[in-house]
Amino acid sequence: MRALASLVGQDLLALHGKVEQVQSRPATEEELERVHTRAHLGRVKAACRRAEQEGQVEVGPETSVSAASWEAILGSSGAVLEAAERVGDGRIENAFVAARPPGHHAFRDRAMGFCPVNHVAVGVRHLQALRIADRVAVVDWDVHHGNGTQEIFYEDPSVFYFSIHQAPHFPGTGGADERGKGQGQGTTLNVPLPAGTGGDRYLEAFREGIAKVDARFSPDFIFVSAGYDGLAADPLGGFLLESRHFRVLTELIVGWAERTCEGRVVAVLEGGYEPKPTGEAVVATLRALAGVGVPG
Repeated sequence: MRALASLVGQDLLALHGKVEQVQSRPATEEELERVHTRAHLGRVKAACRRAEQEGQVEVGPETSVSAASWEAILGSSGAVLEAAERVGDGRIENAFVAARPPGHHAFRDRAMGFCPVNHVAVGVRHLQALRIADRVAVVDWDVHHGNGTQEIFYEDPSVFYFSIHQAPHFPGTGGADERGKGQGQGTTLNVPLPAGTGGDRYLEAFREGIAKVDARFSPDFIFVSAGYDGLAADPLGGFLLESRHFRVLTELIVGWAERTCEGRVVAVLEGGYEPKPTGEAVVATLRALAGVGVPG
């Protein structure tokens, strides 16, 4: 059975034919600074402190924090780092991180769209800093374009960013003509699809996108920005996906990873705003990562 790690907050659940729970650590501010400016992190941390007295405090467009948000941010980023290390050194084969708040709209120096810190970007830079991986692919299937992740790696040839998302939609970026810049030219691929896109068309476009990435880039490691707001039941998106489609998406990525980087995949939760169908789709992802069949 394929090894699976599911990290929720700071707890790591690893499956090696049995279930094992392991405590992960919070990220340090120095680790976050591999991606984010010190000034940005200081603003977010200060806002969390203010929230102890004022309730929710806004730190960016459509992004508020509470008194507990800083702990959640460090715990979620830390769980991504723990997962990446364990997958990278072979202790587990792949991982799913249930991160909250999400991260793919966060830029180096500003928060946006519910995202104060970009957990996936922090994970990428951690792997590169430790020389666990030099070339990393980020696959983003959230219904919204991950503008923060794209911006962070837009000129970096060592990171390929592939996003499939609804357009037009928030945040208004992610056109097919956005392909990278400078040395990073050609290492960004955006596949915008219209509202109302169903599972068959979506999977066709996803397969085509993965084939294009695979032809241009050979990763040492793959991150997935795993948003579930493309579900038909989700209030923030217009796609018509069901949980079974996320199993197929995950299987496609696992197959690609097995061909290119010894199966090394870490998926990190992004969007998903209708609890029951989101949970069902996450389970579908976990089953695909673990190589567990669909219940009869």
